[in-house]
Amino acid sequence: ATNQKLGFGALTKGQDILHTISDDVPLIAAKDWKVAGIPEKKIYGMSFITGKHKYTSDMVMAGMMYGKVLRPPSFNAKLVSADLSKAKAMPGITVVQDGDFIGVVAKDVVAAGKALRLIDAKWSEVSDQPSNANIFDYLVKNATAHNQGRDPESRRNDLESNNGDVGVGIKEADFKHALTYNINYIAHVPLEPRAALAQWTDGKLTVWTGTQRPFGVQEQLTRLFNLNKDKVRVIVPDTGSAYGGKHIEDASPEAARLAKVVQKPVKVVWTREEEFTWAYFRPGGVITVEAGVKKDGTITSWKFINYNSGAAGMGTQYKIANQHVAHIPSNTPLRQGSYRALAATANTFARESHVTDLARLIKMDQLDFRLKNLDDARFKAVLQTAAKAFGWSASKANGHGYGIAGEFEKGGYVGTCAEVEVNDDKEVKVLRITQAFECGAIVNPHHLENQIMGSVIQGLGGALFEKIDFANGKILNSSLSSYRVPRFSDIPQIEIILIDRKDLPSAGGGESGILGVAPAIRNAILDATGVALTTLPLIPNGKVS
Repeated sequence: ATNQKLGFGALTKGQDILHTISDDVPLIAAKDWKVAGIPEKKIYGMSFITGKHKYTSDMVMAGMMYGKVLRPPSFNAKLVSADLSKAKAMPGITVVQDGDFIGVVAKDVVAAGKALRLIDAKWSEVSDQPSNANIFDYLVKNATAHNQGRDPESRRNDLESNNGDVGVGIKEADFKHALTYNINYIAHVPLEPRAALAQWTDGKLTVWTGTQRPFGVQEQLTRLFNLNKDKVRVIVPDTGSAYGGKHIEDASPEAARLAKVVQKPVKVVWTREEEFTWAYFRPGGVITVEAGVKKDGTITSWKFINYNSGAAGMGTQYKIANQHVAHIPSNTPLRQGSYRALAATANTFARESHVTDLARLIKMDQLDFRLKNLDDARFKAVLQTAAKAFGWSASKANGHGYGIAGEFEKGGYVGTCAEVEVNDDKEVKVLRITQAFECGAIVNPHHLENQIMGSVIQGLGGALFEKIDFANGKILNSSLSSYRVPRFSDIPQIEIILIDRKDLPSAGGGESGILGVAPAIRNAILDATGVALTTLPLIPNGKVS
């Protein structure tokens, strides 16, 4: 052995070596796997713990400069004028202006920040923008599309489904139940804010960025600079988390615009405040649910209307003869986009909360009611597995409550049980979460368990206290000291049961694990107190109100 290293180009000697891959390749059955299916740790997992792992924000290149971009004081503000003279007078500073885009480039990030603060910009701001105080009413009244001026109940898009007749179903019901569920906007809070490093060489652009959609970023850049795709290369180092929040790239165009002017590599790293303010959020929404149920537990009618938060996970797995389900977009006042499991977090919360309420109306156990109204054996299995491990039938102490929820989405089935304690001051403590998860044959049990654990902990934040506070076009809690995320003291005892179905194809495990957390906790609070909470987050101040 010579230990000689060769690149692929040297191995192929410059030849194009092409082999056609057949569509009819026999796959090894999961039961016969020898490598897949065995728990394996990340090869470089320790580097994450020690901080040695490198992300885009850590990258350094020869001659690299640092960029900062001027931001408006509020959403929808328009630039009136900008005095750049003081910034331009700083040694080593390049100021870039292209229409309303203004940025600065310096040899270090401190100098860039100082130069940016020296720019005297005048803005025309928009007054009377929506706030937390009126957002839910606003989203309903501002339902959009080709239907302006029509009654909200007739505002529909193609994300609508009907089965049977909900009017007939309601007449057949012994009990009727209608509630409105409100979903606040929340932030993704990635450990690494948006970051990009851009370099121009001979008219070609290379960008390094932690995006979830490199080809989408390439298209953004080709449009911005009027380039062919072969002139734009996007390289994705490991991303310091995203959770759906880095589908649309913002730092890359900024870094590329600055780098084109100075003809040197330029890195732009957003601050935490910029990430909280100018990145997009998980959509807020309003969900109205009207349902009917017979005394024997049969759900006779189901009307489910989602305003703004999205259509993912909107359909129900429960066997209901009469259904009307629709998503109605709204004119959102905040930038919004993908989040882990998309809108299924909101839709599952509303649906699984309402299903528990129906069970309580007829004095039937939450689990039994679900099983009665399900035909899907896989859905039943995750609920029953979670309930058995949780000790669903066991007695509970005074002030304690049990809740259950389940869902199928993105190829994964999830069943979640939660136990809460509510003291005399109405303070809530989540004590336990037991979650069963099934997504077919498991490729790597260790990684899947980590995904589910992360989903549960992330779900705690959105369930209990995470929300964006805003008013008049400004984010009011744009820091980790003011935006509440789960802390170590918030984490309950968590038990995860993975159901390995080697008779089924492997499916996704990264998203649906978050779905059962909020409704299971909500249903547990209801069990403990009799209070049916209808807004996410459930207890932003830590107490049942």
